[in-house]
Amino acid sequence: MILMTLNLRPSPLSGTWYPGDPKALARSVDEYMDHADLPELNGEVLGVIAPHAGHVYSGPVAGYAFAALRGRTPDVVAVLSPYHNFHSSPLLTSSHTAYVTPLGEVLIDHALLDQLDDNLRHGLGMGLTHVARDHEHSLEIELPFLQRALAKPFQILPIMVRTLDPHMAETLGKALANLLRGRRFLLVASTDLSHFYPQEKANRFDAEMLKQIASFSPDSLFATEELGKGFACGLGAVASVLWAARGLGADTVKVLHHATSGDVTGDTSSVVGYGAAAILRGMN
Repeated sequence: MILMTLNLRPSPLSGTWYPGDPKALARSVDEYMDHADLPELNGEVLGVIAPHAGHVYSGPVAGYAFAALRGRTPDVVAVLSPYHNFHSSPLLTSSHTAYVTPLGEVLIDHALLDQLDDNLRHGLGMGLTHVARDHEHSLEIELPFLQRALAKPFQILPIMVRTLDPHMAETLGKALANLLRGRRFLLVASTDLSHFYPQEKANRFDAEMLKQIASFSPDSLFATEELGKGFACGLGAVASVLWAARGLGADTVKVLHHATSGDVTGDTSSVVGYGAAAILRGMN
């Protein structure tokens, strides 16, 4: 069988960050999406912004993002995340053939990744660095949601963004837009918000960052963090996705939900913020 020949990226998260049993994982992800009380979304959802902690902590917020994608049938999903470990390269991707979760394999579209790499080398003088057996959680954690939300099998473009350079984020986003134009696609940006502040302060920081995300101004995200007014560990990933979405005709970002780890644990002395948003085309 073809699947036996796949070079699968082993999951470092299954059984810890989310349930390792397929039925339990499917049930919990479906419940997170079922419980999402979405506002009216007047337009086509081109992409979402979702958090990436363990499902027990950020799953209720992520459910809002992926509920907005239920029933969609893209051929390819560009999933952009941060990379929390050190690496000398600013833009990374997987050298594997597919990611694996308890819900099955998610193939990587390496033909499109090669095209993206060529475009980046032309625009930046450098491209994507391929890594094997990475332990990055922020990209994989979104895959079970996609596997349950989408109506047919899909391939992914996994891109881990270490850079906080606005020009590089813009170049990546515009290259993605050129690559995806005319295709059946979705965009996913993976990010958490403020880290380890008391709940009241975290809520202020998160409200400002979500306000800037909703303004659909990628450059303002960097300014917000530089000024210490708000924070997002996936800042480069979110900015790149917003640039891509703008190039693909999106005109609105709708914040769907916000919560913190303190809302789950009851410990509000030091929390992590989580936000969900949808990126829409055709509201004006």
